[in-house]
Amino acid sequence: MRALLTSKAARRALRPIADLIDQRIERQIRRAVGQASRDASQQELKRLRARQRPLELFFDGIGRGASRLPSVPHLNRTIKELTDVTGDADGAERNVAQAFRLLIAMEALGVGRIAGGTMNICGKLSAVPLLDPPNDDILEIGTLYGMFGAALIRMMERAGRDPRLTIVDPLAGTQLQPGATMGKDASGTPVREAAVRTNLALVGAPGAETRIQQGFSEDPEVRALVSDRSYGVIIVDGDHSAEGVAKDLEWAEQIVAPGGIVVLDDFGHPKWPGIKEAFEKHMTTDTRLKFLGQVAHSGYLRASR
Repeated sequence: MRALLTSKAARRALRPIADLIDQRIERQIRRAVGQASRDASQQELKRLRARQRPLELFFDGIGRGASRLPSVPHLNRTIKELTDVTGDADGAERNVAQAFRLLIAMEALGVGRIAGGTMNICGKLSAVPLLDPPNDDILEIGTLYGMFGAALIRMMERAGRDPRLTIVDPLAGTQLQPGATMGKDASGTPVREAAVRTNLALVGAPGAETRIQQGFSEDPEVRALVSDRSYGVIIVDGDHSAEGVAKDLEWAEQIVAPGGIVVLDDFGHPKWPGIKEAFEKHMTTDTRLKFLGQVAHSGYLRASR
């Protein structure tokens, strides 16, 4: 019997069965190995996610309402738009990178947050020094927590400038916008002068020396107190209604220095149509402002020299 099973004929006859058994064994081994590999991969993925989550806290929207991690297309578009407005391709890429790092650092160390999307903020911080304003006096109409003004001081200093900041804001405890219910701020911090001062102190003496005028930009008394100079830069980021922006543009005409820069925040943003409406109406008047272009929902104008 044993000789029969070991004969060449028997081996030829049994080979298909043996091959089938081998294949089944091989499939079982692959399945076991594959399952073990998948289990190991899932465990590694869990470990990676656990490590990644603390890093995400630097960039996600918790405590500020908007994620600070831009997509590559948004980043590239901002750099292109900035290059088109300023004519400085190398400076555009460099400033956007520096502004992004600064934004993360300011919100990590500061009180409250900087209002706006990541590329909108980086665009403004990058564009102002690249547009080479005629003097270093800056007026910020609407500041929220003062953090953007502090960051702009730092970006101007990086360009070798000596910024002198003036702020006008109601500092009424919450962000105010006519016709819009803003609710409690995502940061959980009340909008008040103490918070603004804390954030300005992060950038040293120029921040500490900032003039803060509490009130509304259309108030004649407020205007009289801060209209004592011609500003090289005016940031219009207060009342976003068409009427409010129109009044701020009219005022900017009077106090912007020859060659000075006027920045319209949230320009073209679908949530705030009144901004572009007021701009288009203003540009039909005998204005000395020339439109330079748009970068990430901010419009840039230069006063005639």
